[in-house]
Amino acid sequence: MKRLLLTLTLLLTGICLKAQTSYIEEIKHYQKELNEEFASPEKSPLTEEDRAKFKELPFFPINEAYKVEAKFIRTHNSVPFEMPTTTARKPVYEKYGEAHFKLNGKDLVLSIYQSHSLREKAEYKDHLFLPFMDLTNGEESYGGGRFLDLTIPEDDTIVIDFNKAYNPYCAYNHKYSCPIPPKENDMNTEIKAGVKK
Repeated sequence: MKRLLLTLTLLLTGICLKAQTSYIEEIKHYQKELNEEFASPEKSPLTEEDRAKFKELPFFPINEAYKVEAKFIRTHNSVPFEMPTTTARKPVYEKYGEAHFKLNGKDLVLSIYQSHSLREKAEYKDHLFLPFMDLTNGEESYGGGRFLDLTIPEDDTIVIDFNKAYNPYCAYNHKYSCPIPPKENDMNTEIKAGVKK
């Protein structure tokens, strides 16, 4: 009996370690693709001078605790609004829903948005946008907040992986116009995941 329990324990431990390794590899692959984009003359948001010196983006350590499964509540009859940006541009968004979850011992709610212009394009019709602020902004992460790209969920849960949080392009180049995260998405906790300042 003891041998059976030991075998089961070792098997479960192996499965957990394999899943964790697989997740770390997934995030490393994401980071590699992001670094390749920043190094590319055609895709990089960096100025020519900064791109010439670019090696890689700084990331927080990969931490699966910052991948959360949130309860998704769809917002009905949402009124379109112009989201403020770092320039005079005001793209039209609407609140698509809310994500309710617990992180760092706190109950949190984030609003998730859909761009009116992007949803008209076939490749972005299921795209959702999550801009947010947290207590690392201005210290360890960019002062203007960070972004996450999401997909319309099939049910009442949505996965939010802060390890994939990235900086807006205007963090690197003033020629870009970037949305300013709405006040309702200002979290009173540190999100030590994703791209750093």
